[in-house]
Amino acid sequence: MSEPYVKLEVKNQVGYIEFFHPAHNSLPGNILAELAQTITDAGTNDAIKVIVLKSGKDRTFCAGASFKELININDAATGKIFFSGFANVINAMRKCPKFIIGRIQGKTVGGGVGLAASTDYCMASKYAAIKLSELNIGIGPFVVGPAIERKIGLSGMSQIAIDANSFYPAEWAKQKGLFTHVFESNEELDEAVKATAEHLCTYNPDAMQEMKKVFWQGTDHWDDLLAERAATSGKLVLSEFTKEKLKGFK
Repeated sequence: MSEPYVKLEVKNQVGYIEFFHPAHNSLPGNILAELAQTITDAGTNDAIKVIVLKSGKDRTFCAGASFKELININDAATGKIFFSGFANVINAMRKCPKFIIGRIQGKTVGGGVGLAASTDYCMASKYAAIKLSELNIGIGPFVVGPAIERKIGLSGMSQIAIDANSFYPAEWAKQKGLFTHVFESNEELDEAVKATAEHLCTYNPDAMQEMKKVFWQGTDHWDDLLAERAATSGKLVLSEFTKEKLKGFK
């Protein structure tokens, strides 16, 4: 089995940030922290004009948070730290002065949907079905909710949050505004991501930075908001309901 990683590769002024974990690209705290820092660093790297966020292998984009860590939470403080992992990545993406293109090649769950929603331009394959499964284990998509609601609206977000057992197809996500394009294969997806990113590199970086501010207007309070949401999830994960649910994943 491959070791988890976060790596940055720069090609033709495009910074490709790739994360990987052998458990369907689920993300433990240390990988989330490294991902947040890598995004922040890429934002200040003069060799990079546009960023692409992607995950390793050809199947699942991101299975969300690490269940192994989730099961071992025994106090509210640890719970808040755990759920702050995705909050820190979302805030790093929000604050990054460069456009971030999402490359979503397969199914994505929970926090992974939050990552996709936090990109500025998200492209997917037809295999990129999405699901918010948090209510099914007694918590909720509190941390990723603001990012998802910002992209697909409260109606769309509430639909997939309540229907926590269902995967919604990539075309549904495109119709709601999460994905800009859906491609028949990963090969077509990769060609389109590369072409789009490299074309954006011909644009005025200052103009793109100003546009990014416009896109994220009204989110300056998210540092506090997502911290509050992380604390809420950290408390709920200690409930008897959630503890019983999590036993089934051991």
